[in-house]
Amino acid sequence: MKICNFGSMNLDHVYQVDTFLQPGETKSSRSLFTNCGGKGLNQSIAAAKAGNQVVHAGVIGSGGEMLEEVMAKNGVDVSLLSHVDAPSGHAIIQVDDAGQNCILLFGGTNQMLTEAYITEVLDKMDADTLVLLQNETNLVGFIMEEAHKRGMKTALNAAPMDEKVLSYPLELLDWLIVNEVEGKQIANCQTDDEILPVLQKKYPDCGILLTLGSRGAICDYAGEMYQIGCFKVPVVDTTAAGDTFTGYFLYGMGNGLGVADSLLLATTASAMAIGKKGAADSVPLYKEVAENMKNQVFGTLKAQKK
Repeated sequence: MKICNFGSMNLDHVYQVDTFLQPGETKSSRSLFTNCGGKGLNQSIAAAKAGNQVVHAGVIGSGGEMLEEVMAKNGVDVSLLSHVDAPSGHAIIQVDDAGQNCILLFGGTNQMLTEAYITEVLDKMDADTLVLLQNETNLVGFIMEEAHKRGMKTALNAAPMDEKVLSYPLELLDWLIVNEVEGKQIANCQTDDEILPVLQKKYPDCGILLTLGSRGAICDYAGEMYQIGCFKVPVVDTTAAGDTFTGYFLYGMGNGLGVADSLLLATTASAMAIGKKGAADSVPLYKEVAENMKNQVFGTLKAQKK
């Protein structure tokens, strides 16, 4: 499947801590390492490692050479990136002893997309291209509208969630990907159980993928609903887990695997990702995921129809 990802690119500064900082607290971290991340970059790499043809569209600035290099190294087409003289996006990430993360973003050049650039990129894409979006760049709503005009399918991972998402033309989407917090905000509901019924009613032509962290995921697509749990594996770093899940799920759905098998593929890939440090570097290759599933390294798991 062909994917054009208008996605963020960040230099991730990752600090290992015992517990997350609290207001007014100062503490020393045990270690620091810098790697490439951003939901856009991570999802492009995950989608490419899964086997998709991925073009990454976005604006890259000073100090961002590493971002371009790591995407190209992992099979992502970076030929349409725009280069400007401004600070690239970056993130300050705390990872605690439980492997959970807390992330502070600086958008930088991720917020410098222009309508002219977006139009130029989309005009170079085939009509069967899936346009992938996250909420770490500007002009997301404009991209959705322009892709829809061209008959392209669109998928939005509504993270990080803010009030802008509620103004986007979500009814144009083919896929809406949310976690329970984002889902409740978009659905304007109080409980997890209300999310899918409300979103189904609001966006009847859109597939909804609801990720539930350690409780797995639920997908509603074409009138059918499937739920899958999670493999119990040691947690090292969850930074790229969600992005890996998204990239592999879209690969499965774009290559005829169906919802149940796509959920299992994505769940396996994300379980492998949390076993390694870092973001882009932790995303497994498709052949590694396939081998894991063949040998049932993590045990057995199956998506159940609801």
